[in-house]
Amino acid sequence: MEQLDEQERAGARDDGAATGVPRPRYDETGHRTPGAAEIYLEVQRSPAFQEVRRRYRRFAFPATVAFLLWYLAYVVAATAAPGLMARPVAGAVNVAMVAGLGQFLTTFLLTWAYARHARLRRDRAALELRWDTQEMTRGAGQW
Repeated sequence: MEQLDEQERAGARDDGAATGVPRPRYDETGHRTPGAAEIYLEVQRSPAFQEVRRRYRRFAFPATVAFLLWYLAYVVAATAAPGLMARPVAGAVNVAMVAGLGQFLTTFLLTWAYARHARLRRDRAALELRWDTQEMTRGAGQW
């Protein structure tokens, strides 16, 4: 039993496959090295990760609510005000067709705005977090 403990401290591989629970790892000096799960939790608690999530939420939640309200307004108007929706705008084109095409246009604009927001406000910080996390987990040996 003492020999097994010494082997674990020396860095022998025992990933807990028999029990399903990973065993702690030790570096050359006998200090415990964190596992990948601990590293990911540490990154998740970091201010940099929280800032990336905050920037995402600031854009995604209001944009989602606005788009859903616009879509529901279209559906409600189509069912509750058929006279309004049937009103001609230009020739055979009526309000319903313009609003329906507006849904497509809104979808493309929202996609463009999301991609732009991600590129300008989040991608660089998220990539730095990713590289840092990969460097930290490289020594953990658990992917």
